[in-house]
Amino acid sequence: METKTLEQSFSAYFNAKPEFIVRAPGRVNLIGEHTDYNDGFVLPMAIDHAVWIALTPRTDFTVCIRSLDLDVDSVFDLQSLSKGEGWSEYIKGVAYFLQKTGYELKGFNAVMTGDVPRGAGLSSSAAVELATARAFAAGSGFAWDAAQMARISQKAENDWVGVNCGIMDQMASAASRKGYALFLDCRTLEYQHAPLPENSSVVILDTSTRRGLVDSAYNERRNQCEEAARWFGVKALRDVSVDEFEKRSGLSEVVTRRARHVITENARVLEAVQAMKVGDVQRLGELFNASHVSLRDDFEVTNEALNQIVECAQSQPGCYGARMTGAGFGGCAVALVHAESTQEFTNAVSAAYRKISGLDASVYVCKASEGASLVEGENRT
Repeated sequence: METKTLEQSFSAYFNAKPEFIVRAPGRVNLIGEHTDYNDGFVLPMAIDHAVWIALTPRTDFTVCIRSLDLDVDSVFDLQSLSKGEGWSEYIKGVAYFLQKTGYELKGFNAVMTGDVPRGAGLSSSAAVELATARAFAAGSGFAWDAAQMARISQKAENDWVGVNCGIMDQMASAASRKGYALFLDCRTLEYQHAPLPENSSVVILDTSTRRGLVDSAYNERRNQCEEAARWFGVKALRDVSVDEFEKRSGLSEVVTRRARHVITENARVLEAVQAMKVGDVQRLGELFNASHVSLRDDFEVTNEALNQIVECAQSQPGCYGARMTGAGFGGCAVALVHAESTQEFTNAVSAAYRKISGLDASVYVCKASEGASLVEGENRT
């Protein structure tokens, strides 16, 4: 995004220059699927698609923000927030929970735009939330605390917008570092930055299919994981090792498979981080492949399109590994590809997937980007 373009849009609308420009990225989860609500480990990466806000603080409590992408405005008072419908609820929710946590907010005039694909499972909502939090931090003059802002943004999505998400998306958007994935412990919110292997590309493959009936299936999987944790006598499946799991007996066959996915997936995340630290891209790719098999066979959250696009990706010579990413039942896969083979890979997968499914895939070659950041202006702390 050219900041100059955003400045021009702000100037055209408010007849002034913006004082601050902030941005927050979307994310893709490299490995660690359905582990977050089991207090486990995840390895997301902030992508170079983001939400941008240009703003100037006001002296009152009014927020006036224009969505350039939707060509609509939202105006509300920070002292009398009430729930409504539409895109601005994410912004109001963040404002509400910032204030409830004790932050004193000023209103602002702003324009917002973004290029995170919506509905593809790349966390456009978390990007909006963290960009909003970054905008309030800049305009109201409080210090940036990535984990705290992620928690507040998650609260906004859970309790204001009404979407039951884990903390991963917000933490990835808040705390990531350019060139690194974010290794996150979903229980403690402790995190480390794991370096992406040199000469490799992360390619997101959107199947053009969207999740159906995901809420009931998601809740069923959560209940099955909780049943398994109770059977093992632990708080969450994160507390069960692969060795302990393999000695078990007495769980139903379905719950056994659900638990096996979560327990082995946590182990795969830990191994993936070690592989990244030593630059073992081959092993990292193998872990991607093993994760997909587990999600397909044990957790049963893939669909035909996801399996097809993953097989198309894995069959390409430049591909180290590929897997579905996100909640499943449609959406996206993620592939790890040799950098010099990226263009050839994307062309070949698009053609092969179209031939086998009749659908056109959207393909995004992504770089690991910085978390929520102040692009222009200085915090008034």
